[in-house]
Order: sequence, then structure tokens, then C-alpha cells
Amino acid sequence: MYKLILSLLTMTLFLGACSSSQKNTDSENVETLVIASQQGDCVGVAPMECFLVKKDGQTEWEFFYNNIEGFNYEPGNEYVIEVKTEKIETPAADQSSLKYTLVKEVSKTQKTSENLPVK
Repeated sequence: MYKLILSLLTMTLFLGACSSSQKNTDSENVETLVIASQQGDCVGVAPMECFLVKKDGQTEWEFFYNNIEGFNYEPGNEYVIEVKTEKIETPAADQSSLKYTLVKEVSKTQKTSENLPVK
């Protein structure tokens, strides 16, 4: 009886550890982006418009070639958003290896973003 109780307790602790490590993995895949109030001209497979973003700790805007699933961009607004990134195992030749999904819109401010790259 003692061994049965000890085994059940051990399994419970093991499964609880697995569950919490999964939660940590999910939160590690969430990042904060600042999206500029206007898009920039960029070239992917063909000329296109890209978001201009700053990731945590960055001071310079950079081109963001991906779409963000669930994000409804309106020019003239600067956004702070949280996105979840997922690795795409076998992306197409012209596709990113990461998928971005909106988790939360932290803020949306009507303004003109400063220090954007010159077109």
C-alpha cells in the first residue's frame, strides 16, 4: 500500500512538472512589438509594403516582412502589441519559418511615429 501511494505521488509530481514547463515554453514564445504609424516600402519576392517594427530593447525601426494573424492595422496609429511566434516546420520557399499571431493589443495611439527610415 505504501509503495502504491508513493508511486501515485511521484506520478502526480512528474505530471505537474511537465504541465508547468509547457506553460513556460508558451510564454517564452511571446514577444512585444512596437508597430509604426506607417508602413515602409520593402522588397520580398516582389515590391511590397512592410510593417516597421521595434522589438524589445531596439531603438531603430526595422522592416517586418511577415503578416500577424489577428492584427488589424490602421495607418496613422502606433501600436504596442504582444505576439506569439510559432516555428513552421516546412515553410514554402518564399515563406518565413515563423508564424506570428496577435496575443494582445497593449496600446493603440494616433500619432506619427518618429525616426522612420527614409523612403
